[in-house]
Amino acid sequence: MKSASPEVSIIFPAKNEGDNVKKTLDSLFVTHSNYHYEVIVVDDGSNDGCCNFIKTYSKRNHIKLIRTEGIGAANARNLGAKNAKGKYFAFCDAHLFFKDYWIDKLLKPLRDGKTDAICPAIADVNNPSSIGYGQSLKSNLGVYWKGKCQNISDTAILPGGCFIISQSIFNNVGGFDTGFKRWGFEDIELSIKLWLFGYRCSVLPSVTILHLFRQSHPYQLSSHHINYNLLRMAYSHFNQSRIKKCKNLIKKEDPKKVEKYVLKDGVLHQRNAYIKRRKHDDTWYFNRFSISF
Repeated sequence: MKSASPEVSIIFPAKNEGDNVKKTLDSLFVTHSNYHYEVIVVDDGSNDGCCNFIKTYSKRNHIKLIRTEGIGAANARNLGAKNAKGKYFAFCDAHLFFKDYWIDKLLKPLRDGKTDAICPAIADVNNPSSIGYGQSLKSNLGVYWKGKCQNISDTAILPGGCFIISQSIFNNVGGFDTGFKRWGFEDIELSIKLWLFGYRCSVLPSVTILHLFRQSHPYQLSSHHINYNLLRMAYSHFNQSRIKKCKNLIKKEDPKKVEKYVLKDGVLHQRNAYIKRRKHDDTWYFNRFSISF
């Protein structure tokens, strides 16, 4: 090791990943980097034993394994960050394949002050010619992949599958929303928050990571959790008109009931704190990226 303190903490949240965690770590540890990094795996209540191999894994001494009881995607990442020592955090899905010096190349624009958070191009492992270059939002707030860009470019949304951000900026914005439920909108909310607080999110097209796009989630999703996270994000960042639009997007349950839960959990206090801190409002953001919402 080049240093007692890692430059980068690579954080992998995992839940019922099967053999993907091992394949991802195998890929990571054979790639080259000039930076000292640590690996943190957060096993968020898996019931398939996907992280049990780490106890006898050849690189087990280089991995910090944290087990939780199902705290959700946002808080699993926050917990990984809380236990991280690196100056930079790389948040990665546990079903990726890496290339040499991916860390080094992504860190350079951050260290040079060209951006504040950065993602690589992300390709489908089963169709490597299918590549996304950052993400943006549809009129229903669903994400879509952007087409190829030639140089480092701003991106409305950082794909949660792989991006790097400094520890200081991540902590400054409060990380992923701690009130979020199991899954849904965590990447969107963090990206919007970064932009509104005056930070930049970018994609570096010269770096490509291979990603396994699964046909279904390996654990049960809840429409209530997704709706809750949507409305919590809206109340945290959006004006009243967009909050109403978000209520209209809620399906399979009464929006008023969802709103009741969100308000009960103190989101208005968070909203007021965010409004005081932000450099831009939500209209600026949606205009900036030509998102019709």
